[in-house]
Amino acid sequence: MTHSLVCPETVSRVSSVLNRDTRQFGKKHLFDQNEETCWNSDQGPSQWVILEFPQRIRVFQLQIQFQGGFSSRRGHLEGSQGSEALSKIVDFYPEDNNSLQTFPVPAAEVDQLKVTLEDATDFFGRVVIYHLRVLGERV
Repeated sequence: MTHSLVCPETVSRVSSVLNRDTRQFGKKHLFDQNEETCWNSDQGPSQWVILEFPQRIRVFQLQIQFQGGFSSRRGHLEGSQGSEALSKIVDFYPEDNNSLQTFPVPAAEVDQLKVTLEDATDFFGRVVIYHLRVLGERV
């Protein structure tokens, strides 16, 4: 059964937070299911989110909801098991809109995922994400 794999024990890190204001724009807003909150990165050539899961998972889909005008034109998903180096799983190409976008992932078993977002639609390289979901199953 496929369901969201991000849980309270999942450790997350992000490349940056706008003005270092973690209360208003921090990473916790990626997973809070609140339509009013978001993670807002600071400017830069690429942005990323790293997720470390409490147990091995099998990923099937990645879902991202951007704010239109602050999305990415290109992204890739990397994963690893244990202390292995990250390796690329799949490239994906988001649209610049406000809808929840779903990207299929070739089934991969990992403990850690890194979502890298490049070529931002915002002139300064900022990315705004309302929801980030990793769908799959625990192994």
